[in-house]
Amino acid sequence: MQLIQHARLSVAPMMDWTDRHCRYLHRLLSGQTLLYTEMVTAPALVRGGALHLLDFSAEEHPVALQLGGSDPAELAQAARLGAAHGYDEINLNCGCPSDRVQSGSFGAVLMKTPGLVADCVAAMRDAVDVEVTVKCRIGVDDQNPEEVLPEFLARIVAAGCERVTIHARKAWLEGLSPKENRDIPPLDYDLVHRMKGLFPNLHISVNGGIASLDAAEAFLEGGLDGVMIGRAAYHQPADILCAADSRIYGVGEVSDPRAVVEAMKPYIDAHLSSGGKLGQVTRHMLGLFAGKPGARQWRRVLSEDAPRPGAGIEVLDKALSMMDQRAA
Repeated sequence: MQLIQHARLSVAPMMDWTDRHCRYLHRLLSGQTLLYTEMVTAPALVRGGALHLLDFSAEEHPVALQLGGSDPAELAQAARLGAAHGYDEINLNCGCPSDRVQSGSFGAVLMKTPGLVADCVAAMRDAVDVEVTVKCRIGVDDQNPEEVLPEFLARIVAAGCERVTIHARKAWLEGLSPKENRDIPPLDYDLVHRMKGLFPNLHISVNGGIASLDAAEAFLEGGLDGVMIGRAAYHQPADILCAADSRIYGVGEVSDPRAVVEAMKPYIDAHLSSGGKLGQVTRHMLGLFAGKPGARQWRRVLSEDAPRPGAGIEVLDKALSMMDQRAA
């Protein structure tokens, strides 16, 4: 299956959440969904030499690296490093509204300088053979999205970008926290649909406020090319990902969360053997049985026991046992 087909559904890049352990879990739930890293800054890779931030497991494919930055040459070098590590796609972050990101002149603030973004995209495309994509907002602050978004998209398309993900909210760089920017600015899905009409050859995915496979299917049936889901895919991963392969891609079977727990055990054993801690992996598994009988017991055992010194696989077995007792 080509990468563009995998992009029919993707899990959003989320800082402190979509690390390599999270992505490994998500890949076991869905074999087809496109996965994204947390944002990695180009300066950290190029100037800081933090190449460990690029580590991932081969099982995670298809997986995309999201970069943050605003210097075309530095982003090009970071893209080369990502491609050399084997990522299937390099994505430029033009949507994150955090103060830390703004101070580095990247993220959502780049919506104000579409010419610079185009230069960055062109430099990255020249540097690598893998696809270069962009994730953006519909605008920032007092910008009029009806005016700025078409110009922004036209610039990056002219620079060679063929796939974009649009978070269908403005970002308010002054007055709202990053958390508030995920909820308070109103969603404008209609604008995203209109952009597809203006740019029929641009692969457009919609992001923001999408919390079910039913909603994802509605967007795809409505003419958009892809759907990116964030918090729902993290907090209720089974609800979003278990049936994704069969419903979104028409392949495979619905995966079983309990079987996924068993499949995680060798991965966790390897992580522990290399000096890792159980909680670094199991924190991403807390929502695996969300909404199911015994889910609270599952979360409680993992939350209380996984951080303890020397905690191992037996914690997962205990959590499953407690969950079963409650369900019975």
